[in-house]
Amino acid sequence: MFFDLDLNSNPSSPLPHMLPAAPGFARQMSDLGLSDSDLIVVYDGSGANLSAGRAWWMFRAFGHPAVAVLDGGLGQWRREGRPLEGGEVRPAPGRFTARLDPRAVRTLEEVRLSIERGSAQVVDARTRGRFEASLPEPRPGVRAGHVPGSRNLPYAELVDSSGRLLSAAELCARFAAEGIDPARPIITLCGSGVSACAVALALDQVGATEVAVYDGSWTEWGGQAEVPVATGPAERPG
Repeated sequence: MFFDLDLNSNPSSPLPHMLPAAPGFARQMSDLGLSDSDLIVVYDGSGANLSAGRAWWMFRAFGHPAVAVLDGGLGQWRREGRPLEGGEVRPAPGRFTARLDPRAVRTLEEVRLSIERGSAQVVDARTRGRFEASLPEPRPGVRAGHVPGSRNLPYAELVDSSGRLLSAAELCARFAAEGIDPARPIITLCGSGVSACAVALALDQVGATEVAVYDGSWTEWGGQAEVPVATGPAERPG
């Protein structure tokens, strides 16, 4: 079944890819033929678990923990010579229930308070150029730079050349190199809340249990004149 990321976003929000309301998500998933008892496997063709990570996180945020990501996605499936099919898919309706877990998502004000209090680490999944403001933001009206005090770990650095997630030991080394401690609370963000979920997926693989996604992400933060913006490389941990 095709999980349409745009269709499963909040149509009333001016920000891209914001979470929809729980009843709407439940209706869309039921229309896809999904039910509460299903084990769900998501994949994409990005080569880096990009949109698959977002779908994985959305299912978990709405109370469905029985969800996994196909490692390596469609590319790995093809490389292994596995079967493919074409044509339209018309599933019988399912019975899917959605209840948002508020621990899974953070708002702009919650991110700001977390930075001020030091209560959570903020990890930005955008490219280093966008994080450091050496490259412009692609969205009009959004400032370049990053949330002060945040760390930078681009989502593409979490997979190998075939698009498979790095091993747990390799992921732990990448987190440590950026001063990120998976044992402490973490908030992830990116440009629009999609690749932030790829970082959340990697953190889940190394046992992190207190991970939330800033859904408005940089589009919201960088578009607000009253919130501070930092530029240059991330500050190294003391």
